Amino acid sequence: MVTAESALERAVRGYLDHLAVERGLAANTLASYRRDLRRYAEFLSERGRDAPEKVEEEDVTAFLRDLREGSEYRVALSATSAARTVVAVRGLHRFLHREGLSDGDPAGAVRPPTPPRRLPKAIPLAQVERLLEAASLGDGPRALRDRALLEVLYGCGARISEAVGLDRDDLDGETGTVLLRGKGGKDRVVPLGSYAWEAVDAYLVRARPALVGTGRDTSSRRGPDMSGKGTAALFLNARGGRLSRQSAWAVLRTAAGRAGLSTAVTPHTLRHSFATHLLEGGADVRVVQELLGHASVTTTQVYTLVTVDQLREVYVAAHPRARSSAAPPRGRLPSQDEA
Repeated sequence: MVTAESALERAVRGYLDHLAVERGLAANTLASYRRDLRRYAEFLSERGRDAPEKVEEEDVTAFLRDLREGSEYRVALSATSAARTVVAVRGLHRFLHREGLSDGDPAGAVRPPTPPRRLPKAIPLAQVERLLEAASLGDGPRALRDRALLEVLYGCGARISEAVGLDRDDLDGETGTVLLRGKGGKDRVVPLGSYAWEAVDAYLVRARPALVGTGRDTSSRRGPDMSGKGTAALFLNARGGRLSRQSAWAVLRTAAGRAGLSTAVTPHTLRHSFATHLLEGGADVRVVQELLGHASVTTTQVYTLVTVDQLREVYVAAHPRARSSAAPPRGRLPSQDEA
């Protein structure tokens, strides 16, 4: 028996269609919105709210409380996950109000919880080099592919979805740049360093031909490659199709294990390391913003946060009167007799 769709469920579906068609949100982002709004619709249904005009601010507030505390049937979420869900809910009601599907915006005054601010995790250059070396153990096609993949992730700060989404003609050898398809369909052209180019070239010449399957692959953004050489995708799996995000994660985990890295290394770790190392090398924060594809420089500025110890080290090294043989040891104030 098919259950009739409620007015609220139709509203959620219309909003998701708007995000996909009008806003061009990425598939992964849409999946998160769909999951969050499904939980919201189920919660409202339990409270007898089956239409947008029946939802009140107290319902949204109670939903936020349910997110943080959980219930018998729903697990509690962290502040970060709850904040993301509330953002989805606020967007839904703002859309419905703007489209005239509800008289007011019951979520307008409900603020998402503030997640604890965490500095991005980056690893030192020496660990990056160990990771890259570990990825290229052996000289087979997969080793060359894995090295090229990780070199691209670190070499241009690409997201994992951007890296596996690359096609061969996204590489421009004349300008030394690569075209990345970012979130929301926002493209950006970024330079790729010589080490990454060498790794990609070795993969294209010595490994990729061996991975190309005999069938046509339709995973290219521009459709099948009609050149007779198989898929247009840059990074291929063992069957000749486009490498998936999950497989790319597995490549990184394997390399991190071989390198003996104690830190939990993720694709975003390489992206954070890319940005951190650029800033440490003197790059302007707005240049890093463009390279990362951040819409706002405030997102990038998190990389400029430094610890007190780092500030102290720079101060002691740079200030002409920061060091003195008579200065008290760090962390100890002079006693009354010394004063």
